[in-house]
Amino acid sequence: MRWQIIVSIFSVFMLFSCNSKIDSKKYSEIQKKGNEISNIAQTILLSNVGKAIKKGGPEYAVEFCNLQASSITENLGVDNNCKISRVSAKNRNSENMLSGEVEKSLWEIFENSNVNDTVIQHNKKLIFYKPIIIGAPACLMCHGNSESEISSATFEKIQKLYPNDLATGYKMSDFRGLWKIEFEL
Repeated sequence: MRWQIIVSIFSVFMLFSCNSKIDSKKYSEIQKKGNEISNIAQTILLSNVGKAIKKGGPEYAVEFCNLQASSITENLGVDNNCKISRVSAKNRNSENMLSGEVEKSLWEIFENSNVNDTVIQHNKKLIFYKPIIIGAPACLMCHGNSESEISSATFEKIQKLYPNDLATGYKMSDFRGLWKIEFEL
């Protein structure tokens, strides 16, 4: 299994670096900026979700996420001249599905190893990826076990707003998704 992970990582990096004329300094800059932006986005989203939970409980937070999370990340992207999204094999929002074989390969790498983040070149973009981990008990009120951690009212709201939801059943410290931050070259 370990050799498969190493081969996968090597293959993905070779795929994107063979035709690359981007120097390591540029990759380092994008990695640093991607980390900063993803940390800010995570902080803003979690702060707003926390406020929504205090205001109206987890079901209100689900509605907040449905209506506001995308605009928050879009505005932050505009401010930082990039496109910010989250992707997952177990997505809640259908717009956050893994796209293509490259992301599916990256998903396997992040899921099966301790990679902190990476930058790849794809077409005329540098794309930063960083794992999203279930890090607080409050996350489980919407992403935990649907029978024991998510209230029936919250689960009904999730099903209503996200009829094809796959983003439940997580435990603390589980790998939940990836931040995807795209920078034009």
